[in-house]
Amino acid sequence: MQRNMTVTATHEALDLLREIKARFGADLLFHQSGGCCDGSAPMLFQQGDYLIGNNDVLVSDVDGVPFYMNADQYERWKHTDLTIDAIKGIGGMFSLENGSGRRFLTRSDICLPE
Repeated sequence: MQRNMTVTATHEALDLLREIKARFGADLLFHQSGGCCDGSAPMLFQQGDYLIGNNDVLVSDVDGVPFYMNADQYERWKHTDLTIDAIKGIGGMFSLENGSGRRFLTRSDICLPE
């Protein structure tokens, strides 16, 4: 039997997330669409700036921030554990970490049967 995905975060991701919370407040959300370009990385938005749709699945939360994923991508990845990391680089154009010199990145491991 396979289990569903988990979402965790590295210390670097949590540090960056806390910096962003200090600037923008705690009402944030992550979304990972699985599309091309910036859509393949987790994007961080203020709640209300990104409208969650019927095709989005609430997967987990990262330090109290909801983590959503497009339903199509969730179906492909539901047996994968995700780790949200932060590395040097330019964030997604609309993601709140843009301009910080760091960006969020999703790392994944396939879940093994229990």
